[in-house]
Amino acid sequence: MPRQAANLLVLFAAFLWGLSFYFQKEAMSHVGPLLFTGLRGAIAALALLPFVWREYRASTGAATGIIRYGLLGGLIFVMAGGLQQAGMITATLTNTAFLTALYVVVTPFLLWLIRGEQPGVIVWGAAGVAFLGIWLLGGGTLGAFSTGDMLIAASSLFWSLFMVVTSAAGKLGKPLQYTFVQFVTVALVSLPLAAGFEQISGTAIVAAAPSLLFVGAIASALTYALMANVVRYIEASRAAILLSTEVLFAAALGYVLLGERLGALNWLGAAVLFAAVLMIQLAKPKAKAD
Repeated sequence: MPRQAANLLVLFAAFLWGLSFYFQKEAMSHVGPLLFTGLRGAIAALALLPFVWREYRASTGAATGIIRYGLLGGLIFVMAGGLQQAGMITATLTNTAFLTALYVVVTPFLLWLIRGEQPGVIVWGAAGVAFLGIWLLGGGTLGAFSTGDMLIAASSLFWSLFMVVTSAAGKLGKPLQYTFVQFVTVALVSLPLAAGFEQISGTAIVAAAPSLLFVGAIASALTYALMANVVRYIEASRAAILLSTEVLFAAALGYVLLGERLGALNWLGAAVLFAAVLMIQLAKPKAKAD
């Protein structure tokens, strides 16, 4: 695959992920956070089946540890996705996108705690820039953030942990099998919880069906399958930067589709937050001592 084509496909995936924020928020008008997360997982797992079978047949079978990592990743996904969906009930699409992106800044520090990989100077600088961005996004005061905004920010911590687990699972070389087990776990955990704590209505599920199908089949299954193939033709650092544009796509869609308008200070905060994300993506890992 030509490098330019790979770049465009990664950018397309970022657009789909940015668009998924809109559908995720729209679905909250019909179903609860746990039900949405569970149905999303079920749809994604079913849509992934053909890709998973192809990967399974092309390899030596299921790698040892796939189920363990998939279960762990799925459990963390339930926490991250559930908090994010609950926050979307009141948080704006723009704030959701930029506050979720905090996981990029948090992940290096999480790796420091878990693996002892000390963050470099750029990462520390990016953390400071990110906090400045949050303060500006809130209009110069953290008190301006809603409960939904706080839930979104909390979800970014779990998304960071999810990325650490996914990165570890990636070393097994079976990304689609891991993702499949992960989404099956999401469905098996979230749906019973939804039955116990949320009202479930067939009419509501039908109303949310377009959003569920897009997020489950397109933004989850298709993009994961796409990225699993495209990353072979593009540098990881370049792919990460291109994928970061999902935040910009989501903010643009919030402006166009939902009429969300931010003040000059808020937009400055959004820009500063995005700059912090780019700083992390551009930072080169420190070489390990022999």
